Formats: sequence, structure tokens, C-alpha cells
Amino acid sequence: MLQASPLNFRRIIMWLGRIVIAVIFIYAGLAKLTRWDLHLPHMSFPFPWKDTIPTSLFAAQIDSYQMVPPWASLFIAHWLPWAEILVGVLLLIGWRLRIWATFVTLIIGGFFVAVLRAYALGLDINCGCFAKPEPLTWVTVLRDGSLFLLALLMTVFAFLEARKPHPWSAAETPSA
Repeated sequence: MLQASPLNFRRIIMWLGRIVIAVIFIYAGLAKLTRWDLHLPHMSFPFPWKDTIPTSLFAAQIDSYQMVPPWASLFIAHWLPWAEILVGVLLLIGWRLRIWATFVTLIIGGFFVAVLRAYALGLDINCGCFAKPEPLTWVTVLRDGSLFLLALLMTVFAFLEARKPHPWSAAETPSA
């Protein structure tokens, strides 16, 4: 008889982490590419090598953090949305979860450090997370910190679960 997959705390966190972070990353990437809050009817879905209004605005938001030079801000603005979408899709699929969970944890950790630094310095800037003019507040810091904790737990649990045999492939235990 096949043993059912146990629904334990680790697997729930991994599942929730995958879904929540994937949806947030896909939404954030698409919002940065299309700049939905501008409602520009002439905007088409931009390619990463075009200099578009959404990319330029996002590059300005990145530059406001005062962490990288302007050319790096433009480079990040071109490629980060595509990376967010790709990683979000890969998390949803669950293929090579340990690799992509580690990658997304590093990305969210970088976001968290940038937001925490800007908040600590008292910079009056927009977050830039979802392509909307969102002021950087303690709520933003708390949100990014929570996402970082969720991503970190998901990654740790993915590595711990990989060490154990899959419940369906485990040998049956004889009943007494």
C-alpha cells in the first residue's frame, strides 16, 4: 500500500513560499515591464533592450537608492523584471526547487538590505517594487523582511526535505 504524502510544517511552508513568492515576483516583473499604473495606451510589451518609459522610470527608482552607478541602474532596470518573471515561473513549476529557492532568497535578501539601508538613512524615495509610487516606510521594511524570512525558510526546508526519501518511495513498514 502506498503511503500518503505527509502534510507537515516544512512542506506547508515550502508550498506557501513557492506560491506566494512566485505570484509576487511574476506580478512585480510584469508591472515593471508594462508600468500598468501609467495607463499608456501606446505602450506595447517592451523588449529588454529597448529604452522605454517604464524602464527609464524604474531605473530612476533604482538610482534613488544610491547604491549603484547610473549605468548599473539602467542595466538592472532592463533585466530585473525578466529575471523576476522567470524565477517566479520556475518556483511555480517547482523544478530544481533548491536552486531557484536559493536564488530567490538571495534576490529578496538584496532587496531587503537595500530597503533597510534606505530606510535607515532616511531617504525620501519610492520603493519601486511594484512599479507604483509607493513611499518607503516601515511597512515596506516589514513586508520585505517577512518575504525574506519566508524565502529563507522555504530554501532551508527544501534542502532538509531533499535529504529524506520521498514518502511514496519509502519502504512499507510491516504492521504488527
